[in-house]
Amino acid sequence: MQIKKIHHVAYRCKDAKETVAWYGKYLNMRFVLAIAENEVPSTREKDPYMHIFLDAGGGNILAFFELPTQPAMSRDPNTPVWTQHLALEVESIDDLMATKAKLEADGIEVVGPTDHTIFKSIYFFDPSGHRLELAANTGTPKMSAMLDAVKWDMLEDWDRTRRAPEHAKWLHDGTLADALV
Repeated sequence: MQIKKIHHVAYRCKDAKETVAWYGKYLNMRFVLAIAENEVPSTREKDPYMHIFLDAGGGNILAFFELPTQPAMSRDPNTPVWTQHLALEVESIDDLMATKAKLEADGIEVVGPTDHTIFKSIYFFDPSGHRLELAANTGTPKMSAMLDAVKWDMLEDWDRTRRAPEHAKWLHDGTLADALV
């Protein structure tokens, strides 16, 4: 068996209508489907929900559940805020910067752009508190080949030491020219 694609990724939201409007306004995601039930089909629990689906481009669907009878949303207190995020690819740096300007014009705090050498990205939060990243690719085939060549060694070193291996430190330390030699 081989996975064909991600059918959808689902998160919880505070307000389904607000979420549809926000993702449409800032990320141009089209609202494609709503499913609402008073009983969960898989578990038969009595728990009303609104399940919304947004077109994230390229056959990808981002979905949300509004759960009005459940306690307020919270985060895993043991996971840093920067860790859990949804990264979405945009076409260009121009698109990245235009979206940053649009978000900031409406008072939404944006971090970045951050230069990861193989892509540049910005970070911000949606109205439900989910951290989002928009990324524009800037890497080259040579960079991809270099990263591919060290991925298993990096994983093995990490597994053994739990310290960041330096095989690809050029991504963030400014030594890219040295790495390309």
